[in-house]
Amino acid sequence: MRRGPFVAGEKVQFTDRKSNKITDQLVVGGSTQTAHGLILHDDVIGMSEGVVVTSVTAKREAQVNAAHPERDANKPWKGTRAIGGWQFAVMRPRLADYVLSMPRGAQIMYPKDTAQVVELGDVRRGHRVLESGAGSGAMSLHLLEACGGEGELTTIELRPEFAKVARANVDLYYGGHPDNWTLLTGDFDSVAATLPAGSFDRVMLDMLDPWNRLEQAGRVIAPGGVLTCYVTTTTQMARLAEALRASGRWTEPQIQETLERNWKAQGLAVRPDHQMIGHTGFLVVSRAMADGYGALRRRERAAKDTTTDVDSLSPEQREAAFEELELRDISDRKLRKVLRDLDAQLRAIGDAEGE
Repeated sequence: MRRGPFVAGEKVQFTDRKSNKITDQLVVGGSTQTAHGLILHDDVIGMSEGVVVTSVTAKREAQVNAAHPERDANKPWKGTRAIGGWQFAVMRPRLADYVLSMPRGAQIMYPKDTAQVVELGDVRRGHRVLESGAGSGAMSLHLLEACGGEGELTTIELRPEFAKVARANVDLYYGGHPDNWTLLTGDFDSVAATLPAGSFDRVMLDMLDPWNRLEQAGRVIAPGGVLTCYVTTTTQMARLAEALRASGRWTEPQIQETLERNWKAQGLAVRPDHQMIGHTGFLVVSRAMADGYGALRRRERAAKDTTTDVDSLSPEQREAAFEELELRDISDRKLRKVLRDLDAQLRAIGDAEGE
């Protein structure tokens, strides 16, 4: 974590009075284009966090479409965007800000999900963590922060171009390549097969088919280790949960999603924001059993059939199945009580209309 005055080469965040944020890298003699002129980097280098800088007027010609100037002829606001005089507070970006602003080769996990991976996956200092699916490096950054310098992170990325993007984003954040991060390229099963058995405390899978990777994940994780998988669709989530149960190697999976909603508080006007981040993905968390011990499972009732497809049954079997599903949760006694209550309410309506 950097402290002290800003230096050339580091990332900074400019925030105006409307809470609009711009993250950029400081360059000697450089500038940042905003909707209200330019921020000169030389005005920022050498200053401390929390200062306020003012944008300067840019050349109006730069705002006009050079190839087709006639398209901007009747757009006077184009020129006003070059006018400076707009103030920005200057801070070092938080990790969440950096992740959302960094160049992406693949869709990143939102901060609300990465925070839950660290918490529910119980990633702590000193842990040895295996990650599959580097993407753009967002999750790698959070895992590196969580396991600290005493821990180690090994990341496996299938696509070399994504691995290159992830490496660049992580190196830019730390100002160099972290000594405790190993980035490997290839498919998960092949690369994981070269790693020592039981050598990782935590495993994080962010891929399309994590249910096909459970064998190697179970081989390299230590007994009691936590497996966390991130999937985006209900079909992926259901298939993964069934595969974890069928293996007998993993504890009963815990499944959750996180929804995020911001609030506005201005005097008496306190209300939720109109926009929110809804579903982005599911987190499926399970733990590894020791060799020779099977996971404990809840016993299902014999009458509870959750796997048979009703369309595969004969008409008579289908009718019986529907009757069982419809009446399973209500007894005859309760049904009679419901009908008596409804009759009483209907009579009350009739009595009120007769008055």
